[in-house]
This record gives sequence, C-alpha cells and structure tokens, in this order.
Amino acid sequence: MKRVFFIVADSFGCGAAPDAADFGDAGIDGCAAADTLASVASSPRFDARTLAALGLFEVGRLSGKKYPVMKLRPGAAYARLRERSAGKDTVIGHWELCGVVSPKPMRTWENGFSAEEMETFSKAAGRPLLCGKPYSGTEVIRDYGREHVETGALIIYTSADSVVQIAAHESVVPVEELYRICEAVRAVTDAGRVIARPFEGEWPYTRTARRHDFALPPPAPTLLDKLSDAGRDVIAIGKIRDIFAGRGITSSVSTVSNDDGMRRIDEAAASDFDGLCFANLVDFDMLYGHRNDIDGYARAISEFDRWLCGFIGRMRPTDALVVTADHGCDPGYPTTDHTREYVPYLALGTGVSGDLGGKDFGFVAETILRLFNTEG
Repeated sequence: MKRVFFIVADSFGCGAAPDAADFGDAGIDGCAAADTLASVASSPRFDARTLAALGLFEVGRLSGKKYPVMKLRPGAAYARLRERSAGKDTVIGHWELCGVVSPKPMRTWENGFSAEEMETFSKAAGRPLLCGKPYSGTEVIRDYGREHVETGALIIYTSADSVVQIAAHESVVPVEELYRICEAVRAVTDAGRVIARPFEGEWPYTRTARRHDFALPPPAPTLLDKLSDAGRDVIAIGKIRDIFAGRGITSSVSTVSNDDGMRRIDEAAASDFDGLCFANLVDFDMLYGHRNDIDGYARAISEFDRWLCGFIGRMRPTDALVVTADHGCDPGYPTTDHTREYVPYLALGTGVSGDLGGKDFGFVAETILRLFNTEG
C-alpha cells in the first residue's frame, strides 16, 4: 500500500466491554450497560448505510442488539476491538490503537486538586487560580468567568479523565500566553493532558476553537514512530499531534470541527503522499457524547457517513481505509463520562475481508504495519 487513511471516530463505542463494571459502565440507575452505537442508532436522525456496508451492524449485533441486515461492500473487513489498557481516556486509547498498552491507569482527580497542587500549579502559571474542581467545560466558564475577567486569575479544573484544564478569556490572557502557561504546568504534573481552553465574548461566554492539548509522550515507540523512522509520511489531522506530543509525525494540521477534519482528509487525499493519514474527528465525543445529546451524535454520524461514501469513491487502488474509535461515550448513559466499550474496526483495501472476529486495539497498528511491510 502507498497510502492508508486511519480515521478515529472519537468515542464511537459499540457495546460494553467485559470489564465495564470496573469502570462503572455496566448499568446504573436502572439503565442498561453502556452502548454508544445502540443509543445513537435509536435516534431518527441516524443513517449509517456506508458504515453498515463496511460491517458496523455486524459488529453491533455481537452486543446482542438488533440492527438491519445490510449487504457488505466487496473487500470490507470488520472486527470488534477490546481495549487492554487500564483506562478509557483519549490518550490511552489512541496509544493502544498505535501499539502501546498502558497497564496502569493515568492519575485522575475525582475530588479536585489539593491545596498543595493548586499552589504548585499557580506558581508554575505565575497567576492565581480559580475553581480546582471537576467541572463541565461550559459550566465552569459560566460560573467562574466573570471573576476571571475581573481579577485575571486563571480557571483551572479537571474531569473524569486524566486532565488539567486551564481556561482563560482571550482578552485577558492572549492565546499564546495561555499556551506557555499550559506548558509550564505540564512540567509539574503527571496528568495525561494539560489542556488550554480559551474562551471569548460576553457572559456566559463561548469557548473558541483554539484549544490545545499538551500530552505526556508515549512511553514506547508507536506505529507513528515506526512509520516515520522507515521514511514514510505521517500526516496528523485534528488532535492527533497533541495526543502523541508530536512524536513520529512528519506534518500536522489542527481542525475546528468534524466538517473541517473531513475537509482536511480530502486535502491530504488529493496530494501524493506516501504513508499514513491519521485523523481524529472529535465532535462525536466533545459536542454530543459528553453532553448526552443522542440526536446530535446521530446527526454527526450520519454526516460522517455521507462524507465517507464519497471519500471511498475517490480512493485509489493503492489506498486503504481503517475506521475505528478510541473509547465509548454513550450519550444515553446516565453520566457524562467516557464509557468502557468495545469499538468497531471497519476497513477497506487491506487485502483481508469479512468477519475478523474479536481483536485487541493493537490489531490496528499490526494491520497498518503489515500494509506497509514495516516491522513492528
């Protein structure tokens, strides 16, 4: 293969994993176990005929749900992937898809940051801090934004993931300064990611697209390192560069939405690169999964599905496609956290077709290395 397009539909899980109970995702408050696909497919706005032709519904039926029987596209391959890492966050999920299993979970702050940590973060940032608790990103700027604008103190908060998030109004803290602050905080914490969350406008304020993640580097060589070391192009689209701390990536472009991400994939496909185009489409998770918006998630999947149909029609004979996810985030589950789920593996042009059974996340890295005749 000359080119492989590897697309992560962020959070598009397909049924509770065997260890879902260990993560609180096996059913609570009378709700069934987490199943992102089942929740999204329940919406009248759901239309995924292209994904179904790649095997999505075949994978979904393995969780005991009923889906329409669809004719598979010739050459399509599908599998259900199980995560082995001790976590259900973005970073760990992407790392394992690229061949690195994380046997220990990353640190989280269920009760917020301690007074000592707040002091450490404040000293690194060079500014006083507000909040320090687990919070919704939209609610935290509503509740603390006015005080931030009046005092210049930074809003710092966390979530169920291993994250330290720092929010600031762009008129108070310019974006480049916020990035420098996040880099300084990155140096004093073991969080998986330190995330810059700029916002603008008048109360209750609006978050801007200039978010930037500062992640820990992977603890071992990944698929990206191996391909770039072998002289292949590794094009990162969306937050991929942030997740891998830039390692193994030869070029990158940020995105502001799923639509922008799909447009950037089209731009890459129009070029004559030799290697991997690795994209993350984050809206499924960020805008809909975490906000329990089933119809919004379904609409976004349908839009992706329509785009994917056209993209497949433009693929070259030496192209391959892999679509998967990094974790679940069931919008129908009674939490706003990621959910421990299987994820679908849907592929075209890999030389193997049909039902591939159950695999681990690392199967993706193994497949792509095989396509490029590169050693693992």
